[in-house]
Amino acid sequence: MGTEAAMGMRTVMGTDPRLTWNLAHDVSEVLEYHFMVNALLAGSLVAVMAGLLGWFMVLRRETFAGHTLSIMAFPGASGAALIGVPATWGYFVFCVMGGLAIGRFSGGRGRSWSEQSALIGAVQVLALGLGFLFVSLYGGVLGDLNSLLFGTFIGISDGQVLTLLLIAVASVAVLLALSRPLLFASVDADVASARGVPVRGLGVVFLVLLALAVAATSQITGVLLVFALLLMPAASAQAITARPGLSLVLTVAIGLVVVWLGLGIAYFSVYPAGFFVTSISFAIYVGVQVWVWARSMALREIQVSEPPTEGVIA
Repeated sequence: MGTEAAMGMRTVMGTDPRLTWNLAHDVSEVLEYHFMVNALLAGSLVAVMAGLLGWFMVLRRETFAGHTLSIMAFPGASGAALIGVPATWGYFVFCVMGGLAIGRFSGGRGRSWSEQSALIGAVQVLALGLGFLFVSLYGGVLGDLNSLLFGTFIGISDGQVLTLLLIAVASVAVLLALSRPLLFASVDADVASARGVPVRGLGVVFLVLLALAVAATSQITGVLLVFALLLMPAASAQAITARPGLSLVLTVAIGLVVVWLGLGIAYFSVYPAGFFVTSISFAIYVGVQVWVWARSMALREIQVSEPPTEGVIA
């Protein structure tokens, strides 16, 4: 939600909402408007879906792949505008194609990390090039570049919320069904492959799931926000604990807090929701990193201060 959208929201409401010391009053004011209820519902669905998929994305060290998939919104939107079809089709087609390409060309067991990164980067460069080509051939201006980058929460319809709910439920259901072998393959691919786990197939399926989630949420959150919600809550949670179950719960909880706070503060501000969502996500991540560093320093001091254990002569 950009600054212009925020100003438009205030004009539609005919009021200038301001934060008070009465939290219950402020929450009730936010929930008074249907577009804010839809924004909170959609944001919550995004936080849950992006959190769970983002957790595996970070664990599998596929952050660059996630960023590349979010970039697919650009050629998707411009390509859809060029041939005159809804942007939704462009998002899904290009994101899924990107996921399949990354899984096919960079998922080989014999490839080094640098080779995989180079191949993913090549897919991203090709996507950006196609996007610029489509814009040039279109000869016009894409509807709203700001919305493409940062999304537009105030324009979410009931139908979009329902579509997002169906995609989120389907994605999470498939992810839960594959969670055990996918976790095994993510932690130690070689051992998992030796045990008969289809490591490469799981990797491709996961990237397609990630692509579907990105395509569904980019239309609401924008290219930059979907990547922020995929990355920072999961990275923060994994820095706090290495226990998978607790880390997953923390990831979803952090994502929900980020979205709720970001949308709530944006409602009472003229500044875009994207700024608050990304800023809060980054602040939590930095805070977690500082806490981890302080805890490690404290443990080191305790170990240094402990006297050496000497043998006791009986």
